Amino acid sequence: MSSRVAKSYGLIRLLMKKPGDRCLPRFPQFLRFPADGFSPFRSCNTARNRFMSASSSFSSADPMAGEEANGGVTLLPAVEDKYGGVMTEMSRPMDPSAFSSLLRSSLSNWTLQGKKGVWIKLPRQLIGLAETAVKEGFWFHHAEKNHLMLVYWIPKEGDTLPSNASHRVGIAAFVINHKNEVLVVQEKTGRFKGQGIWKFPTGVVNEGEYIHDGSVREVKEETGVDTEFVQVLAFRQTHKAFFGKSDLFFVCMLKPLSLEINAQETEIEAAQWMPWEEYKKQPFVQNHELLRYMTDICSAKTNGDYEGFTPLPVSAPDVQGNLYFNNRDLNSSQ
Repeated sequence: MSSRVAKSYGLIRLLMKKPGDRCLPRFPQFLRFPADGFSPFRSCNTARNRFMSASSSFSSADPMAGEEANGGVTLLPAVEDKYGGVMTEMSRPMDPSAFSSLLRSSLSNWTLQGKKGVWIKLPRQLIGLAETAVKEGFWFHHAEKNHLMLVYWIPKEGDTLPSNASHRVGIAAFVINHKNEVLVVQEKTGRFKGQGIWKFPTGVVNEGEYIHDGSVREVKEETGVDTEFVQVLAFRQTHKAFFGKSDLFFVCMLKPLSLEINAQETEIEAAQWMPWEEYKKQPFVQNHELLRYMTDICSAKTNGDYEGFTPLPVSAPDVQGNLYFNNRDLNSSQ
């Protein structure tokens, strides 16, 4: 008997210990060895360290080529994340049964290495593999235009995986000119269609877009007016607003840099500069609690009695962003 076969045979005997033996299985798991083909066995603590020493390191050079452990076990290549998990990204077509075999072997190996979360990114053209992954215990985490992300939690205790994005971010733009006129629109679509209601330009902040940049963009798109961001005056949070997600809605003040209006044809029925006092007297504004508070805050800001939040570019470990804060009161206290 060759030394390699002898070692594999000895490891298999160790893994086949009965419940009455000293070494009990700590958790059910499938391990595959090349002694006489591939067979499933339950692992135990004593064998764990031996198998870990034979496991391969992960590589992202070819996401579908697979990695072979020292024992001959083919695994899905993966990269480690910062939280004790791994992620693999599929890029080439694969037979579902072959994918299932690779996935089981990989999960066994990752379990022995003490990994936690396992992420699989499937591009749109490989979506057929999602069913195989789900059958192995994965669940959908989120989907984007070109890919689906699935996830699996290895430890028996409750998972600590982050949820999918929970909030949508929207803005309302308070744009007031030197004549004390506010920029307002009537919408062609949505809940206010055909009601003759004049309202602030509103919209949704895009992925990767800052709140202040999104507010400037939305005003330009809906009205054609160029603006400069001034401050965030307030924000509102609601739940179950859009496909069950929560909603953050920021009231932003902007300074007009142009006055000519060129209303967006697809979404805006009309746009104009309206006297601020006339806007506040609209029955819709007077009967809507949120809008009453918004107008009070905007009025206080124009009168110099209120200070909002100004963005300050800041850096943190591995990320750049903006801190919004009350700059006036901070400076006055120093």
